Amino acid sequence: MSSSLLWAVDIFGRVYTLSTVGQHWELCKDTQLEFKRVSAVKQCCWGIACDHQVYTYVFSGDVPIRYQEETYENQRWNPVGGFCEKLLPSDRWQWSDVSGLKHQQLDSFTLPSPHWEWESDWYVDENIGGEPTEKGGWTYAIDFPSTYTKDKKWNSCVRRRRWIRYRRYKSRDIWAKIVSQDDPDQLPDPFNDISIGGWEITDEPLGRLSVWAVSLQGRVWYRENVCHHNPEGSMWSLITTPGEVVQISCGPYDLLWATLWEGQAIVREGIDRNNPQGISWSIVESPSSENGIMHVSVGVDVVWCVTKDRKVWFRRGVNSHNPCGTSWIEMVGDMMMVNVGLNNQVWGIGCDDRAIYFRQGVTPSELSGKTWKAIVCGRESDRSQTGSSTSLLSAGCFFTDDIQNQTNAVIPGDADTSSDTDLPSIPTYLANTPPMGAAASGSGSSAGNQTAEICANLTVDPLDSDQGEANVASTGNKKSNLESLKSTNPNPSAELQWTNIDLKEAQKHPVLSVNTFAETSSLSSLGMFSVGAEEQYGADEHPLWAWVSGGGCLVDLHSPLKWFTVSSGLSSSVQSLSLSITPAQTAAWRKQIFQQLSERTKRELENFRHYEQAVEQSVWVKTGMLQWWRNWKPHKWMDVRVALEQFTGSDGMRDSILFIYYMYHEEKKYIHVFLNEVTIIVDVLNEAKHTFALYTPERTKQRWPIRLAATTEQEMNDWLSLLNMSCCESRRIQGPPSHHAIWSVTCKGDIFVSEPSPELEAGPHLMPCDQMFWRQVGGHLRLIECNNQGIVWGIGYDHTAWVYTGGYGGGFIQGLASSADNIYTQSDVKCVYIYENQRWNPVTGYSSRGLPTDRYMWSDASGLQECTKVNTKPPSPQWTWVSDWYIDFSTSGGTDREGWQYAADFPASYHGHKTMKDFVRRRRWARKCKIVTSGPWLEVPPVTLWDISIIPSSDAADEESVALWAISDKGDVLCRLGVTQQNPAGTSWLHVGTDQPFISISIGAFYQVWAVARDGSAFYRGSVSPKKPAGDCWYHIPSPQKQKLKQVSVGRTSVFVLDKNGNLWYRQGITPSYPQGSTWDYVSNNIRKMSVGPLDQVWVIADKVQGSHSLSCGTVCHRTGVQPMEPKGLSWDYGIGGGWEHITVRGNATEASRVAMQDTSEENSVSKDLQDNESKGRAVHSKTPLMVSESQDLDRSAVNC
Repeated sequence: MSSSLLWAVDIFGRVYTLSTVGQHWELCKDTQLEFKRVSAVKQCCWGIACDHQVYTYVFSGDVPIRYQEETYENQRWNPVGGFCEKLLPSDRWQWSDVSGLKHQQLDSFTLPSPHWEWESDWYVDENIGGEPTEKGGWTYAIDFPSTYTKDKKWNSCVRRRRWIRYRRYKSRDIWAKIVSQDDPDQLPDPFNDISIGGWEITDEPLGRLSVWAVSLQGRVWYRENVCHHNPEGSMWSLITTPGEVVQISCGPYDLLWATLWEGQAIVREGIDRNNPQGISWSIVESPSSENGIMHVSVGVDVVWCVTKDRKVWFRRGVNSHNPCGTSWIEMVGDMMMVNVGLNNQVWGIGCDDRAIYFRQGVTPSELSGKTWKAIVCGRESDRSQTGSSTSLLSAGCFFTDDIQNQTNAVIPGDADTSSDTDLPSIPTYLANTPPMGAAASGSGSSAGNQTAEICANLTVDPLDSDQGEANVASTGNKKSNLESLKSTNPNPSAELQWTNIDLKEAQKHPVLSVNTFAETSSLSSLGMFSVGAEEQYGADEHPLWAWVSGGGCLVDLHSPLKWFTVSSGLSSSVQSLSLSITPAQTAAWRKQIFQQLSERTKRELENFRHYEQAVEQSVWVKTGMLQWWRNWKPHKWMDVRVALEQFTGSDGMRDSILFIYYMYHEEKKYIHVFLNEVTIIVDVLNEAKHTFALYTPERTKQRWPIRLAATTEQEMNDWLSLLNMSCCESRRIQGPPSHHAIWSVTCKGDIFVSEPSPELEAGPHLMPCDQMFWRQVGGHLRLIECNNQGIVWGIGYDHTAWVYTGGYGGGFIQGLASSADNIYTQSDVKCVYIYENQRWNPVTGYSSRGLPTDRYMWSDASGLQECTKVNTKPPSPQWTWVSDWYIDFSTSGGTDREGWQYAADFPASYHGHKTMKDFVRRRRWARKCKIVTSGPWLEVPPVTLWDISIIPSSDAADEESVALWAISDKGDVLCRLGVTQQNPAGTSWLHVGTDQPFISISIGAFYQVWAVARDGSAFYRGSVSPKKPAGDCWYHIPSPQKQKLKQVSVGRTSVFVLDKNGNLWYRQGITPSYPQGSTWDYVSNNIRKMSVGPLDQVWVIADKVQGSHSLSCGTVCHRTGVQPMEPKGLSWDYGIGGGWEHITVRGNATEASRVAMQDTSEENSVSKDLQDNESKGRAVHSKTPLMVSESQDLDRSAVNC
């Protein structure tokens, strides 16, 4: 689990962070400032310092924050001097923006604040639409504005070129003051409260945030244009409110609540992608007529508040359609403030003890949670202190009365003085003890008498007890202890009542309109929390907190937190010792121990080789009831009985047969499968059934596997685990994959691995790739890459990077078929898309009434299948929804403000603006779903990735670094440092600058780095070497004629690219002296993904592959005939499929015997074709190009994507 941070401010204004995987509060690096409040998200934190100014704290990362400034230089041709700077009076400026309407000279660009710096000087962009221009970067046109081309023609009267300059944000890991560029007359008042959120409102621009602030005068301000490449924003905008605001809270979506001085809450309505500031306010009355709302906090669809009597309330019925909710429910406990973070998790600060509490039991089904539990973590500075209260109490050493009287101070509240609740004093010597209300006394003099009782109750945490009961050791002091709680605890038998969920229905108040509310002019300021004893607390005192923010803290419900137990000095020393041991040392020790065990096993077994093994021949049978997709038409599911017979031979080896018994015209029949012939057992994507398929070489040729379905997920997993283990035993395969293994990923995200044979790539008798055996590895990924040193990385659908740990099994594979260690929990999130379609008619305009020949008004992307919001389910029963349906504005081709795309008819080319000829439109809806599984994968935070490539082979030693390049999900090119065989995760990222976002990257055997940009252009990185891992510059390579590229793969000497139309191209003319090559050669079509290995072998995922029974998409194919003199190969050999999404052969460096290859190369080139022609139509299957008639329909019965 990746770590995230909980932010908090103590009463002295110092900012601390607590990691979800840590156990100690760490002081913020920039300690010169004192803060009142902070509001955090994952990537940054905003805060208000004691000078009432706003500061932002942006985390440092391996990817810099860069912003591209651009301007255009325009020129016109005249007969005298040619192209010159003299333009016509009606022309645009000589230096302008892309539209020509804004005057932009080079010297007019300035840095927006002192927190930025220029990365380089101005330079010319020599790229237009993915194609390189002539030197100078000029593009030509007939007139302004027009379509520009790179070629100068006889009628080119104007030209322009683009100038670029990057600036970089430098103030990271420090508090950067927000410098206001506003008009001095419009400057905001000093600020009192701040809240950030709104990052889930839209997908564009990336990293967009909504920052709301409240001034001391009660006015609300909104910070404009806060996003990933502009972390400071641009200016403050004043938002009118129906009254003076005290405090404000913004959720990750469109929920925004604020608190008025009079005690009501106001809710902002109309917040959406096009209007993040919202439209209007609605008023919600306080849950208590006597005590108004003092503090409010919102999440995704929850609202919590604290009234002036310190009572905590939960708002029921809050959602995006009704942001005001329906009614209040009182929760148990008294709090100074509450804060809602990610996943609607809740934190609060106790009223009596100023400790931070975490709300346990908050789940999507129970948003209010179950109980409060105190966070008892110490501070990082306390770890070196030996005089902690725990050690002092255990040794019997206590402070004297004089010291105790100095440290016990009366702590007033930070709300108005009209509150009826008086806070008792805190005996501050109770460091690291549970913050119990009964541990507080009314005066400092009685603190010394409580020492024995507190010592006896150190292990009792009433907040963690279901009954809320705690034992009181000293009956003599019970009365004095309970008197201080007389107003808060009416039950003298229990110390604290927060553990029971005592829900009290509040009186419903109607939502008032803004017009009926009278404005007020009273001042609104809560002020800072003041302390009687001004001296700062030492290491032995309980931290007193003033503010907490969990907006960037992601609490995983499956991983326990370490916040609720006190770590002893021994455990901290052990922890520091374990941190000093590097992964490389651990891996070296394991390797040494494994070698010693192997040598001992050989020695012990050597003397018993001649003994006959005492193994009996036995038969073991497992039966069950499943459903089978029958072979004959009409194809449908039918109930069958399945029996797996497993027998052990005299040599101790096991083999198995699977029998499927079914009824055919009231006659009992069966089919059987030898498991040593099964090439793969794969889980099939099915919304309603738990389905899996069995392939054999013959059924792979047919594209018609044996499909079986179980009634429950557990039953399917049991069969999958048993059949996988039986297949591996039949083929004598066990343990983790080898370094040369071929990895692949299905469209469902399942990971499969195959051990390559030396005859797979070359030799006298090539092994057909439909005979390869694939076994499953636990986990869920979108793509995977490897090399022949055993370094394997993967990327999930949510762009999270994962590194292979060396284990095997995981997921449904349990027991002996899975390794005991190196298996970790893995989660992934993906989107499900449906389309809303409409047709225009003259009466009503665009509506959901289409022509009889039109597609469904709610459909999938093809329009052939009806998909509504109600009947669309997650991809399989293993997935669960984690969001509601929302409009996707990132659809290819662009959208309008409401997400619509327009076209002349269905289907056609869609665009994001309406024209006179557009009679149909569509928009895409998305919904996120999540899967939680396990496998031999560890997350590599914090950068999310889009593509990755590892150098396929090198002669480097184990401890030397391996080149690994990647592209982030924002398009940044990165180089991973410190990747070795002992430490495959590496240490850090090195950013490589580019002029535009990239989408694909590949590094070859001799540090040849090729990449593809988002506009479809190809680039080569020069001078990459082990001593210069990032190289020096990019060389623009022209793409194939009129083609936009989407993927590149580099082998030993070959470079292949794939364009967006599915065509495969080979780069000719690559030599060591000219690594960029000369021209592109066409190879094949209907290709989805491809991978070039260290032997220049070519493997692809192909679409529209014809089998003898059906047509399949997503088929693994192998290019045969690849030789040094024939690098493009000759034909295709079809393997497993369909339904495959990704393959990598970059670890397969196993070569066949070169002597055998040379002796038989001539005769086999002829005899192989003859032999294949005679073997059941094999030649038709393996030699045809990847081209199928478009009129041939896909068989819906096949296992397709």
